[in-house]
Amino acid sequence: MRIEPVTSKNIEKAAYVHSVSWKESHKSFCSESFVAEHTAERQKKYIEQKMNNGAELFVLFDKEAKGVVSVSGCMIEDLYVLPTEQRKGYGTILLRYAEQKCTGDPVLWVLSNNMAAKSLYLKNDYHFTGKTKGLQRQLQELEMKKLPNKE
Repeated sequence: MRIEPVTSKNIEKAAYVHSVSWKESHKSFCSESFVAEHTAERQKKYIEQKMNNGAELFVLFDKEAKGVVSVSGCMIEDLYVLPTEQRKGYGTILLRYAEQKCTGDPVLWVLSNNMAAKSLYLKNDYHFTGKTKGLQRQLQELEMKKLPNKE
């Protein structure tokens, strides 16, 4: 198993993981046509734009690409694991890796309806800060921050 920075050599694999995972996580509350727009090619452009804006993106390989994550300062974003590869520890591995790349206390935003992601973050010592962003109807993004180590 290895985690690599996203480069021109692996960006297609990272974009594929991002596309498939994003579609799965959003299909229950986004229109079918909107979900379909998130092709690997579109997500490749999204990743390139994030990198051009200073974010670091990483892809996790275990024989094949399994997950992606981005880090910008202390902000962790785009943590996606292929649906067929979830609940195998890849999300935790990517989260811990991203935390080490943060320049301060790690912060992230999670969709209020994403129970699996919220569970992952809570198990890894994140807490809700109370900050929210309203998206549509009853859907919100919730800010979570890593609890400081008690060493």
